[in-house]
Formats: sequence, structure tokens, C-alpha cells
Amino acid sequence: MHERSRGSDPPDERSHLTWPPRIPEPGDDLPPSARWYGTPVAPPEREPGRLRRVLVVLLSLAAVGAVLAGVVALALWALPTTPPGRVTDPVAGVSYPLPESWSAGTKAPVTAFTSVVGDGANTTVMVMPVEPASDVRATTVELSELYARLLLHGDEVKVVDDTEISVGPRTGYTRSLRAEYRDVVNRPSYLRVAFLVGGGRPVVVVGMAQPDDPISRAEINTVIAGLR
Repeated sequence: MHERSRGSDPPDERSHLTWPPRIPEPGDDLPPSARWYGTPVAPPEREPGRLRRVLVVLLSLAAVGAVLAGVVALALWALPTTPPGRVTDPVAGVSYPLPESWSAGTKAPVTAFTSVVGDGANTTVMVMPVEPASDVRATTVELSELYARLLLHGDEVKVVDDTEISVGPRTGYTRSLRAEYRDVVNRPSYLRVAFLVGGGRPVVVVGMAQPDDPISRAEINTVIAGLR
């Protein structure tokens, strides 16, 4: 028998498993990696059921978050409104309400006052203890004129209120003034002085607002009326 020549040998069906590996020739349908390691296997398709489960979980979490946010908002809305704070003046032996947006410790425009509150812009109320006076009204008039000279500096000052006052256990007198100016820069100012006796050491309350307006007057009245 004649040996078959190498060129006439039939192709080995397992040539891709032989060593050294056969180098693919042009026109082969498969890339070298397929010849050496076998035909590539397509990656498995993503299971549609798993994706749906993930979406369901995410939607459930979003719904729970929305419900919790609504519950928190409802709880905050149902909370009672915080009552306005009070300021205690231990030297004068009194306390009084602090109007909304006001703060304590505002710098007093004049000295000797033991506590000062205000809105930081237009309105200020000052409190201090004083010695007893035999004539409450006369002392109130004297104090209002003194603080009008110190604080108002008006070209024309008018008395807008002059009356007795009762605040809790205390009684006394109050006097209010309005200052106007001839220049076009300064707007009218308001000054209220209250002298209170009884229920402890006598105290003087001075409230000032510039410009004068109904809101500032009402806030000063709130402080004086709430003094205890």
C-alpha cells in the first residue's frame, strides 16, 4: 500500500483540539478563538420576571415613602403653635411677653435700663426699677418729657395719650407722645412711658417706635399689658 501524501490527507474533524492549534485561513467562518476553544456561547438572556420583581419592589418603596411623608406633614401641622416667649427681668422683678420676631438683649438707646427687647429695626421697649413716688401721674409726666428730649428730638411733640393704667396686680399711669419733624428725612416717632406701682418694686416701661405706625404701637401695648 502506498502511503498517502500529507497533502491528500482528509481534514481532521478534531483539528481544533490538536496541538499546536491550526492557524485559521482566510475565508474561515469562525475567528481564531472559536477554532482554538470552541464556538462562543451566547450569554443567557435576562429573565423578564426578575426585572418585573425589581420594579415592583421599587414602586412599593416609593409608595411607602410618600405615605410616611404625608404622615409626618400631618403630624407637624397638628402640633400646637408655640406660644410667644417671655422675658424675665430679675432686677426689676417682672416678666413680660416677647412679640413675634422680637428678641431680647437689644442695645438700649439710653442707660440704666435692666432689660431691653425689640424688633431690631424700628421698635424698642425698655424696663427698669425705680424708687417709689408720691405722685404717680406727675412722675410719669416728668419721665415722658425727659425721654422725649433724649430720644425724640422732635420739632413738634404732641401728647396722644394720658391716662391711668392697670396691669395685673399693678396700677399706675401712662403717657404717649408723637414727635414730628420739619425735614423730609425723619418720619414721625412714637414714645410711650408707663409708671407702675404695687405688686413689687415700682417699674418704668419706655417704648419707642420710629416710624410711628399702628403695628409698632400695638406691639408696645402688648409688652406693657402683659407685664407681671
